[in-house]
Amino acid sequence: MIAQQKVWFITGCSTGFGRALAQEVLAAGHKAVVTARNVAQVKDLVEGNDQAIALPLDVTDAAQVREAVEAAETHFGGIDVLVNNAGIGYFAAVEESTDEEIRRIFDINVFGLSDLIRAVLPGMRARRSGTIVNFSSIGGLRAFPAVGYYAATKFAVEGLTDALRQEVAPLGITTLLVEPGPFRTDWAGRSANETLPEREIADYAETVGAQRAAFRADTGKEPGDPHSAARAIITALAADTHPQRLLLGAPAYSMAIDQLESMLAEIRANEALTLSADFESPAA
Repeated sequence: MIAQQKVWFITGCSTGFGRALAQEVLAAGHKAVVTARNVAQVKDLVEGNDQAIALPLDVTDAAQVREAVEAAETHFGGIDVLVNNAGIGYFAAVEESTDEEIRRIFDINVFGLSDLIRAVLPGMRARRSGTIVNFSSIGGLRAFPAVGYYAATKFAVEGLTDALRQEVAPLGITTLLVEPGPFRTDWAGRSANETLPEREIADYAETVGAQRAAFRADTGKEPGDPHSAARAIITALAADTHPQRLLLGAPAYSMAIDQLESMLAEIRANEALTLSADFESPAA
């Protein structure tokens, strides 16, 4: 049993990280608000457990976001940890993508997340405590062919969370960016749409096409275990001072190190050109 019981509000609990995190949070002795668009898919997580409630939640429905947060606060007295896990993928070249799919992925991955943050912050500010956990991805640190718009949403989550962290730190509120690599969450299965065959552009077959096929082929074979990841998140938040970001899985760790080292090398290689853009210093 944990030393301090907290109330966790978790989005996207029907499958994947959300479901695993809900199970592990409850197993650790916390309370949980378990949400999903189809609440029937998460009823089994709360049956016979007075430490948990299940609520319907489509994160793109602003009214339902407010209702779910209010119901959670009324039932448990407040929300200690918000986990913005709900999200989707989309496989297509930047040029192949449709307005409908682009706007849909931003509505879910960015604007839904933003609505939830704004809904829970008044309660957290009033109590001068709380943690907001935003699921990003290794794709929030580096992009890949075929997932340009998915990466764009995760880069947006990274920037929003970094600014939020600085805004709420003086108020006793913390943030955590979670950056998973490949996990067996069905992210590349039913949860991700892709461009229609008639929209595929042959010039991208060796980049976008190959990467898209690799994502689909690896579904169910990814090295990451969602339950181990959930326990890592719980452990991280239990620390007196938890990290600002948490990479999950060996592939994410190695890809992040490679990306950051490559960026740093290029920045240093162009130092003189970078500094030449300033006004010249006045003569002494």
